[in-house]
Amino acid sequence: MYTARISISGHLIDSGLLSRLLDAVSDLGGKFEIVETQFGRMKEEESCATIEVGADTCEELDKILDKAKELGATVFDGEPVQLAVVEQDGVCPDEFYTSTNIETYVNIDGQWVPVDDIEMDCAIVVDAQKPAARCCPLAAVSRGEYVVVGSSGIRVASMASAKETEVFSFMGSDVSSERPKALVVEQIAREMKEVRARGGKILVVAGPAVIHTGAGPHLARLIDAGYVNVFYAGNAVATHDVEWALLGTSLGVYLKDGTSAPMGHTHHLRAINTIRKAGGLRPAVEKGILTKGVMYSLVTNDVPYILAGSIRDDGPLPDVITDSVKAQDAMRKNLKGVEIALMLSTMLHAIATGNLLPARVKTVCVDINPATVTKLADRGTFQAIGIVSDVEWFLKELAGHLAAN
Repeated sequence: MYTARISISGHLIDSGLLSRLLDAVSDLGGKFEIVETQFGRMKEEESCATIEVGADTCEELDKILDKAKELGATVFDGEPVQLAVVEQDGVCPDEFYTSTNIETYVNIDGQWVPVDDIEMDCAIVVDAQKPAARCCPLAAVSRGEYVVVGSSGIRVASMASAKETEVFSFMGSDVSSERPKALVVEQIAREMKEVRARGGKILVVAGPAVIHTGAGPHLARLIDAGYVNVFYAGNAVATHDVEWALLGTSLGVYLKDGTSAPMGHTHHLRAINTIRKAGGLRPAVEKGILTKGVMYSLVTNDVPYILAGSIRDDGPLPDVITDSVKAQDAMRKNLKGVEIALMLSTMLHAIATGNLLPARVKTVCVDINPATVTKLADRGTFQAIGIVSDVEWFLKELAGHLAAN
């Protein structure tokens, strides 16, 4: 919800002015809260009131404020946004405004303009000529651009209303191991069907436990069925998926019976070496070397995937982006149109992706450890809801609803 404060004065009660103003707000679909009133004690004395009005969209709020002005009210949020020029590449002016992940508008010459590419912890770059505004990471601002400074001329939807409208209506934002999980999975599947039907995208962010627990084939089924449109992971997920596809093990353990393979500790390195020899994951698929698994399904279904590396990676695979800034940029480019994000047994990649997501993206974090979703929410992804569950069970149930053969 977007809010603004207005004040009105006069013979508010006798003339019915206050009543007419409040009725007008309600008739236009808005809400109001009387913040302060001061009524005249004598008949000839005027009264005054300060009122906070709100609406679900910035455009609806403008209509309410226009009507309030017609009735003689004064609007307090009409100031234009303040700008300062960037004097050095990658360095913002002092007092620059830092963005949230909640839908935001800025006032450019009296026009409220939406901020594109909304993301937390960014600067807002403004082109007053178009007019247009967008979020931009600090390191990416360029000399000569104008960024927002201070806090005037900015409208941000309230966090409470964002939670009400953007999280799944059937789930709370708490983390609990006592939810009826089968029902929750069924409802997530229903939501995913609706998103796919209207052309929205589904993002999956996966950790290596997806492969270690034997959940890889269930995830591959979802990919083949068209329920994964973007995929983010690290070197480990792809490596152990390939290890399973080539050697039947993950971390040297046979997934079919849980026994350790002789010299199994070398299997992931042999898998990496095989893919490096082939020239990458796609060449390995095209040459018939890689014939099953999550990465095979991503390649054969042309699903964009980003493998972001870390300092502890073995290899890594040729497809892994080892520069974290370049990995972030690649991840940003694939988020357009994403409506649902599934974070599957990964803390670091979940937090990294959550930092890039607008609050409107419905986010489900599945992990056996409830602290994972708590940390995700603590770092700003407040819309995330948690399911405390084994990821293999979750994906098996989800694939049963969405990818039945």
